[in-house]
Amino acid sequence: MADFQVDKTRLPLHMAFIMDGNGRWAKQQGKARTAGHREGLDAAKRIVKAASDMGIKFITLYTFSTENWKRAEEEVSFLMNLISRHLKKEMDFYCKNEIRVVHSGDLEGLPAAVQDEIKTVAEATSGFTGTAVNLAINYGGKNEIIRAVNRWTASEASRNALTESTLSKYLDCPDFPDPDLIVRTAGEQRLSNFLIWQCAYSEFYYSNKLWPDWDANDLEQAVLSFQNRDRKFGGINE
Repeated sequence: MADFQVDKTRLPLHMAFIMDGNGRWAKQQGKARTAGHREGLDAAKRIVKAASDMGIKFITLYTFSTENWKRAEEEVSFLMNLISRHLKKEMDFYCKNEIRVVHSGDLEGLPAAVQDEIKTVAEATSGFTGTAVNLAINYGGKNEIIRAVNRWTASEASRNALTESTLSKYLDCPDFPDPDLIVRTAGEQRLSNFLIWQCAYSEFYYSNKLWPDWDANDLEQAVLSFQNRDRKFGGINE
């Protein structure tokens, strides 16, 4: 990575990434879409390492959405196998860098092999105190809210009125703060059902670069953009 220009005392606590452009990258390279997804995973590893080195404490990666099941069966099957193999292959990476891995999304809706690998890596890294990485797999923001409400309804807490702070405790990763900065790549500028409860006051950074081309310098530029913004949270800064 280039020498840091960012102010490490004002880093976003939680960065979330909508990793877009794998298919377009593959097309530009004259390769199959599957090659783009492999490169996308490599990019995710680069960014996680760079963010961890920078001092970012929480990262969420939008890995597979609830809407992605609409894709061709062959591509979905490839992605599920790729995710499972990646989790197993990168266990040493997570452990070496003391990265805690968690999951958000409908776990029961995933193939058994993927569920098992998610549980294995989450349990193996649960004691780490470094950067925490949330893998949003089979995730949708609306789906998460519904599941959170259902969990609250089934709990003793439902005897009392539902509040924003109460519902937040029933989300998939209640120990994660709301994202300070959400990054979307490949020139797209929409939320796509991602962290819709948590993003109420998130800053957004849009990059025209395709996700597989992202590196540490792109991460630095996103953080620099964040640090040049005046966050008011509905108030007024004098």
